Amino acid sequence: MPKARSKKFKKRSFHGNRHRNSVPKNNVSAASATKLNTLESSDGLEYDFQELKGNRIIDIQTLLGVFSILSCPKCFATGLKLTEDSKEGLCSNFAIVCKCGFMAGFTSTPKENKKCSLNTLLVFGLRLMGRGFSAGMKLLCILNLPYVCKKTFRIHELKLLEEVKYSCEENMEAASKEVQNLKKTTTCGVSVDGTWQRRGHMSLNGCVSVISIDTGKILDLEVMTQYCKMCEMNIKCVHECSNYKGSSGNMKSVGAFRIFERSVMKRELQYTEYCGDGDSKAFLKVKDIYGEDTVTKLECIGHVQKRVGSRLRKLKKKTKGLGGKGKLTDKFIDKLQNYYGIAIRSNAGSIEKMQSAVIAAFFHCCSSNRNLMHGQCPDGKDSWCRYKRALSDKRQYLKKSPGLPNSVMKVIKATYLELCDKNLLKKCLHGMTQNNNESFNNVLWTILPKETFVQQKNLFLGSYIAVLLFNSGYLGLLPIFNYLKIPIVPLTLKKYMGIDKERVMKSKRQSLPSTKLSRKKQKAKKKSKLVKNEVKEGLTYKYGEF
Repeated sequence: MPKARSKKFKKRSFHGNRHRNSVPKNNVSAASATKLNTLESSDGLEYDFQELKGNRIIDIQTLLGVFSILSCPKCFATGLKLTEDSKEGLCSNFAIVCKCGFMAGFTSTPKENKKCSLNTLLVFGLRLMGRGFSAGMKLLCILNLPYVCKKTFRIHELKLLEEVKYSCEENMEAASKEVQNLKKTTTCGVSVDGTWQRRGHMSLNGCVSVISIDTGKILDLEVMTQYCKMCEMNIKCVHECSNYKGSSGNMKSVGAFRIFERSVMKRELQYTEYCGDGDSKAFLKVKDIYGEDTVTKLECIGHVQKRVGSRLRKLKKKTKGLGGKGKLTDKFIDKLQNYYGIAIRSNAGSIEKMQSAVIAAFFHCCSSNRNLMHGQCPDGKDSWCRYKRALSDKRQYLKKSPGLPNSVMKVIKATYLELCDKNLLKKCLHGMTQNNNESFNNVLWTILPKETFVQQKNLFLGSYIAVLLFNSGYLGLLPIFNYLKIPIVPLTLKKYMGIDKERVMKSKRQSLPSTKLSRKKQKAKKKSKLVKNEVKEGLTYKYGEF
């Protein structure tokens, strides 16, 4: 008989897996990896990580038991009593009392200028997670901990706003100096984008960000709001009112103008290249700001690529009989749009090659076995066209795609070739997108959730924190601790370094060509499955149809 397995066995310890700890072997250009460097950012911060520091939660009954067995330093008798004189949120004032008359007081946490730093850190942590007073009250009620009143909470927010604003300005100034040192000049290119807290361009709060094309860091930020609580309550007093009046859609144009207007004075830079998405008049507002036609327009490749899909879908909706099986389906439009984007990205820097590749992509997608249209495709074994590769290898190639009928192709040809114009493609030669701006927008609305309306002070506080996180990671928050005169404990530093390191590793993994291809395949598979289910089930949901 086989030997019985022992009941006592050693549990295998977890050392990570290939998804958690895998580091790309090749150098991959990732936005977060170029901006953040955990080791360089932590230079000069030397701490003993084994030293016992920080805050802990201790039950009061445990403290009472500990002090009851201690002896009085005056009469050396045991039985000291612990009393709580007062509370200030998470900070409590205690007193040790003995029968002989000895009394000594202490606080649960250290104070700065007679104020508890732990309460400020609580407010900072809640705002960092996108939560406020109510969320903090619910959390501390569950943990059976005391909490500050709403007025005290607002006082800590104002104190925090002042220090975070100062840290944010220093960070953006350092980012502008980095651009000047890199470019060796005072002119640079920027990517400009606006974002709103509410969808549908009916938002009272908005933000415009200007990000350097060269470094990927935010150089300036304009936060705008139309709401003022004092004015809403008809309180006529001296206060900081809303900084914008007008439609929500015009916020981007006004914000861009304000940023470009102060660029020389505040950042010592001229933003001579404007990379935008073309959805507002922001460029027209700033193109002559340093002189006539001193700012050049660059197009975001991602948004230009989307125009192929939007215009063809609009044409399909207008023209009867253009859609249907074997014709201009949504799947074919997606394919044409992807080929258009690949052609632009693969030929950045050359207008002739780019235009030729974009036109070749159209005929390549429309061709079939009966109607071959690969004359524009590049020749040779290294060609992206499978037909031309098969031709160079002297083998037969059968195309699986049915292509498009000539009648349909003639209708959509004019619309597609409008996007092959040299004047438009010249603005795409840089080969860049506005992904950095979209990434910042994601960070911003994570700290300020879109489902919760915030007032002016909280809007500014969340925006400044988002800039620090985007530009420098969590280590960028350390100057705030210094300005608040709160010591940085080793545990905080260690965790922040770990978060930034994980962000860099994740960014590198997601930037790998194999990972990008996998994401595209998964997205296409998911969309194909959804379309099949909709065709199978028929019309099940439509506004006002049932």
